[in-house]
Amino acid sequence: MNTLGTNKYLFSKEIDSYFEGVYNGYRFTLRFFKEAFTSPFHFREIINQCFEIGLKSLSLITLTGFIIGVVFTKQSRPSLESFGAVSWLPSLMGIAIIRALGPLVTSLICAGKVGSSISAELGSMKVTEQIDAMEVSAINPFKYLVVSRVLATSISIPILSFYCSFIGLIGSYYNVSSEEATSLQVFYHNAFSNIAFLDIFSSFTKALVYGFTIGIVSSYKGFFATHGTRGVGKATNQAVILSIFLIFLEELIIVQIVNWIRYF
Repeated sequence: MNTLGTNKYLFSKEIDSYFEGVYNGYRFTLRFFKEAFTSPFHFREIINQCFEIGLKSLSLITLTGFIIGVVFTKQSRPSLESFGAVSWLPSLMGIAIIRALGPLVTSLICAGKVGSSISAELGSMKVTEQIDAMEVSAINPFKYLVVSRVLATSISIPILSFYCSFIGLIGSYYNVSSEEATSLQVFYHNAFSNIAFLDIFSSFTKALVYGFTIGIVSSYKGFFATHGTRGVGKATNQAVILSIFLIFLEELIIVQIVNWIRYF
């Protein structure tokens, strides 16, 4: 029978491990904010990561955004037709894509593509002791590897989000113009007729928060990967799953706050 002195866990191994992970993640995030505002600043690496994250994701975001615009418009048309409100279709698409679908879809794509890449890259460097070698060489690996990538995701994903929204509206226009004669100017005028500054600001805030979440979670999982290549795969999988879960949780919280401001 275990005595108090021989009990290794406060609650249980799984629960203690969970709270330890939360605490380590909290310290990791605090360290990021401390390192992000102190010199030296690796602008070249940040720009390079923005290229890797942003420009190389452009084709996938373009294709996905266009398909979402077309599909969502097709699915919404029968419901509006039953109420005789097809003329509201551009306005509905503008609200749906700019407020929610643009930043959410972009972030989910980047969580899978970018988040897994960051986690796998840092994890591979960790298990092959490249990060330890950087410390020996008097280079701050946290600042060079983590801060640059988190800043890059926080910069690139909001830009990709607005681009995805624009392409989504083009896809919606393509579907609308194929059904009825509507000019691009009239479509965009109707699409933005019910869009306020709060909608643009909330969309930007969402994308910024999602980008930071993807960057910090992926970097954290990769930076502390262990047990060789198998550990790298596990860390990458956990980074994607946790990023997606936190994105949905943040979506719920931000929507509640924005709605409270909207109707205050």
